[in-house]
Amino acid sequence: MTIDSAAVAGALARLRERRPRVHCITNSAAVNFTANVLLSAGAIPSMTVNPEELPDFVASADALLVNLGTLDPLRREAIDVAVGVAGAAGTPWALDPVFVERSRPRLALARQLLARGPTVIRGNRPELDGLTGAGGDDAAADALARSSRATVVRTGEVDYVTDGARAVRIAGGHPLMASITAAGCAATALLAGFLAVEDDPVTAASACLGFVAAAAERAGAQAAGPGSFVPAFLDALHALTPEEAGAQARIS
Repeated sequence: MTIDSAAVAGALARLRERRPRVHCITNSAAVNFTANVLLSAGAIPSMTVNPEELPDFVASADALLVNLGTLDPLRREAIDVAVGVAGAAGTPWALDPVFVERSRPRLALARQLLARGPTVIRGNRPELDGLTGAGGDDAAADALARSSRATVVRTGEVDYVTDGARAVRIAGGHPLMASITAAGCAATALLAGFLAVEDDPVTAASACLGFVAAAAERAGAQAAGPGSFVPAFLDALHALTPEEAGAQARIS
């Protein structure tokens, strides 16, 4: 499958049309921004971590986000319940192994979750290095994709998406993305939404990252700093048409 401007535009158009429900188990610093990113882009978030409610919420969701950024006992239990429900239902889910390189319990849980079939794993270079113990370069990402049978996304100045056989690079974005809390966390949640409307995870991830980069560039051109970047970014996610996002995405 060719991943080009038409693929980005088509995936975003389907997201806007279908408005997938994305259930997010995410860290406490990311809840509000993640929900607003999903709403601005066209998806529908739910955020509860109550294990009693989770089976119903995850069963009615179109995709799931598992983010390890605040790994308290409640979220640990919630993750176990949610992944079990998603696995039984065949619901796509994205794993965001936040700071696994800095916490042995977190790393141990992340490695357990790899065996439970995430559709996509999204991390930065240190996080992927923590997961693999073999660095966060392209070869390590490819190897992780093959061993986990997941699509692996390494985000950075140029994003890298691989399923172990195919690899895609996405350029663009804006430096202010690194100056706000939960930018990566929210992008992974949105990626889960794209998984709900695009069967090929490599295409879903590439389209999502191309769209996010285009929105960040539009927001960065207007913002004076991190404080004004956030509302401008949400506005850009809402305002960009599929055709504009596709034309601006830099995918190779």
